[in-house]
Amino acid sequence: MDLYGSIFRRVLNPLWETHLRKRPTLGRLAELERTEWLSIDELRAIQWGSFVSILDHSYRHVPFYRARMKLAGIAPGDLKSPDDVMRIPIVRRAEASENPDTRVSEVGPKPVIRKGTSGSTGKPLTFGYEWDSEFWRQAVRLRGYGWAGYQPGSRSLHFWGAPVHPRPPLRTRLKIDVDHRVRREVVLPSTLRGDADLMRVVDAIIKHRPENIICYSQAGGDLARFINARGLRKWHDIPVICGAEKLYSHDRAAMIEAFGRGIFETYGSREVMLMASECGAHDGLHVQMENILLEVIVEENGVVRSASPGESGELVITDLHNYAMPFIRYVNGDVGTWKSDGRCGCGRALVRLASVEGRVTETLRDADGRAIGGLVYNAMFASLADTVREFQIVQARDRSITLRVIPTARFSKSTETSIRKTHEAHFGKLPLRIEKVLEIPLTSAGKRQPVIVEK
Repeated sequence: MDLYGSIFRRVLNPLWETHLRKRPTLGRLAELERTEWLSIDELRAIQWGSFVSILDHSYRHVPFYRARMKLAGIAPGDLKSPDDVMRIPIVRRAEASENPDTRVSEVGPKPVIRKGTSGSTGKPLTFGYEWDSEFWRQAVRLRGYGWAGYQPGSRSLHFWGAPVHPRPPLRTRLKIDVDHRVRREVVLPSTLRGDADLMRVVDAIIKHRPENIICYSQAGGDLARFINARGLRKWHDIPVICGAEKLYSHDRAAMIEAFGRGIFETYGSREVMLMASECGAHDGLHVQMENILLEVIVEENGVVRSASPGESGELVITDLHNYAMPFIRYVNGDVGTWKSDGRCGCGRALVRLASVEGRVTETLRDADGRAIGGLVYNAMFASLADTVREFQIVQARDRSITLRVIPTARFSKSTETSIRKTHEAHFGKLPLRIEKVLEIPLTSAGKRQPVIVEK
């Protein structure tokens, strides 16, 4: 029996979250654990009520959406059923990134958490949300991870993200370290994937005996292949929660060999965090319907329609609880496919995605040939979203790197200095050339490719 974990979940976490900090996260989690067993009609009714509310608020108080709906000749009262959602104009990243102040609500709540994202296309975007939206996001994350057996206070290893440069102040670092220790979380950067880096992760698994591993999908695959090739597995099965990147079948197979059959794919984004999660039935990803409205659309001859089950289309997202800086029918650049309707083998009626073609980047190399996950630049530009409109990284055959950027008016010498410091922290003295350009060309297939490695 895990005595500390039990005390953390039953006493420490509720005392801190609910009673001292007055956060409703755990109450929301309990409600989500109830609603996930409702019928699909009941779930859609909850979702529709939240959608009508956020749409009405945005029409009244958010200039960006008020202008778009008036231009389309539609008001919230014109929508009578979920079928009418298609009448509302979709918002693409380029539109959302222009004049971000118009996406902020004129009345409360106001954004108190502000972030940026580079997305899968190399086009940064700034956004924000209020505390209540944050509480929903955390509750949704706990439920989705819970389907993989994760419990707060259990030992977990997070092979996730990139080292932060410049480092936060000492006080902030100490606060983060204490929080990780109390929650028994070991965090190692997943963008560093040389043999020595991967061996450090293996050593941490052996030392800390995590009950869950949470990782970038392709980083988990690289780690698993490293373990399998060297016969390093010395542990019983460990459930692995994968995110941030698409989980390919060969990566899943490698992780099953290294960690057991409990490999769980998730889908999310910085804009709204966790959107869909795999359960123990391993038959698609359940959408977090109480927090988002997710659509899959197809455009044919200028006409937009909903995709049928099994048909790939663009993902369109509405955040149902971000009133401060809403996302309504936002196209995030990913492509997905619905599974057929019907309850999952787990018994939940939450709709499911069959697959998501999300963020995919090539692996870069430092001067010594050490593997560096391409998402290191995505992480960097998430914090520089207001200074760069679009970026692309090209690594030549000699391993030198050219960074092409379309700068905003806020791009400055300090921006370039920050980029070079982050580059040096990961790639050492590997040459970096920064090119300011007016346009970054698409591939022959019409796609934006943020990371290119010349073979």
